[in-house]
Amino acid sequence: MAVAGRALGRARARDSRAWAGLVEDAAAGTPASTYTAGWPETQKELDAARERAVDTAQSRPAAASAVAAEENTGALQAASSQGITVEEISAEHDNASSDHEPAAVEGSATSEEESAVKVDPSLFRAYDIRGVVGKTLSRDVVREIGRSIGSEAAARGCTDVVVGRDGRLSSPELAEALIEGLAATGRQVIDIGQVPTPVMYFATHHLGTGTGVEITGSHNPPDYNGMKIMIGGETLSGDAITGLHRRLQAGDLHDGEGSVRRQDLAEDYIDAIASDITLHRPLRVVLDAGNGVGGAIGPRVLQAIGCEVEPLYCEVDGNFPNHHPDPSDPHNLEALIRLVRLQQADVGLALDGDGDRLGVVDATGKIIWADRQMMLYARDVLTRNPGADIVFDVKCSSQLAQVISENAGVPVMWRTGHSLIKAKLKESGAPLAGEMSGHIFFNDRWPGFDDGIYTAARLLEILSMEEQSSTEVFAALPEAVSTPEIKVDLEEGEPPQVIERLVAAASFPDARVTTIDGLRVDFPDGWGLVRSSNTTPCLVLRFEGDDEAALERIRASFRELLEQARPGLELPF
Repeated sequence: MAVAGRALGRARARDSRAWAGLVEDAAAGTPASTYTAGWPETQKELDAARERAVDTAQSRPAAASAVAAEENTGALQAASSQGITVEEISAEHDNASSDHEPAAVEGSATSEEESAVKVDPSLFRAYDIRGVVGKTLSRDVVREIGRSIGSEAAARGCTDVVVGRDGRLSSPELAEALIEGLAATGRQVIDIGQVPTPVMYFATHHLGTGTGVEITGSHNPPDYNGMKIMIGGETLSGDAITGLHRRLQAGDLHDGEGSVRRQDLAEDYIDAIASDITLHRPLRVVLDAGNGVGGAIGPRVLQAIGCEVEPLYCEVDGNFPNHHPDPSDPHNLEALIRLVRLQQADVGLALDGDGDRLGVVDATGKIIWADRQMMLYARDVLTRNPGADIVFDVKCSSQLAQVISENAGVPVMWRTGHSLIKAKLKESGAPLAGEMSGHIFFNDRWPGFDDGIYTAARLLEILSMEEQSSTEVFAALPEAVSTPEIKVDLEEGEPPQVIERLVAAASFPDARVTTIDGLRVDFPDGWGLVRSSNTTPCLVLRFEGDDEAALERIRASFRELLEQARPGLELPF
């Protein structure tokens, strides 16, 4: 009731401003081309009054003031007969605008409010929208971005928008602001509450909307937050993300009356996974959610498929008090490793902050990185899809491509970035894709979005079919000597320039050179990669060799090349 009352106040205030503006302009003999009311019924009267004011201004300019004022008095009196005056409406608007609850219907800001909200272009990243709450990201900023997303959805003919949020402390308020902005563009918002990002993706398929937004800071520190966006089945990235900022700058915003309804899809999501997965023997699992939003639903999913689950840090806490929710950092897996060994579990699983990435350790606590996980997934998927493409990013092991080929698949290397990998998956029709960071996309029995929880269930299904332990299963997969991801910080804007010089200078006649994302050179006994990060101003490097000697030789060749391309650069390898 309170929300609806504030929405009514805002609509009335908008009517008041529109009428006041028309009367003032008509009195000056310069009526504008359009005036926007708060209610459709008022809009008809407003349009008719504007037409009369235009006719009067054109035929009798000298009398425009008196005629326009007189002709509009009737409409203003109609508003007054309902107990609404210009002063009362303005006061209602002032009170409503100071309240932080979302509008049930239209919630667009006035032109004055629009000009006052400055949206930092740095928020619009390669794969998502991300910033620091209280600095670049605020309630007002998110509302404006919501209007831009809603306008883009309107331009693509998408009416219904799913909205979810992670467990960060700032997420409830930012989700409310996002919903306000979307509703102000006439979108029909389906609020699914606090859920992992993959549940938002699931909802867009399950409800047939194709469009959704998750308020999430993913694996970033607690003071960060942001949005992952899907419109019309496309997960936005690159130019589509920056296009949202351009739309705001141009004021190209759709205006309309939307709606909001609440729907809980947790049980639907759990049931969908449980009906897809079959365990052939019970497994004991430790699940570390890192106090991220995946902790609320991840254990329930794994229990539903028949696992005995030992939860670790599964209480949702936006302060992340135990460790950073990023399973790609070995330090964040230390507690998981200890508990797997202590409980003698079959396997250990870790989710990132919003549940769309998976980390894995075997029964001894050894970390199984995503490219080696992909070998297992690819081998399984290709038994039912021989000849299919399997997509992976440039940071993955060359031995993954060998496993894919040996199992009648076609290895497809692509650029790093979850949005870019998903787009390549969709373009190629591949049944499986993944990247080194832990984003895995199953597109055979699941709808092709990155889902750490579903990936965990598929892994457990595969392991349950084996009589061997997880340690023995993973040990049977090829493994080279490799480095972790190495980062070299540079000045803002410098990494692409360095990469351009590296590519121009690279000469490796006895190796295969790939330049789709930086410079990757594959030798007969290993490979090296240097690329520009899409999120921070740094170079990202990784090396792999069949043995230590090959690894060192490849590192040395890249070291020499980098020193030529960027003299004086301090290299940590």
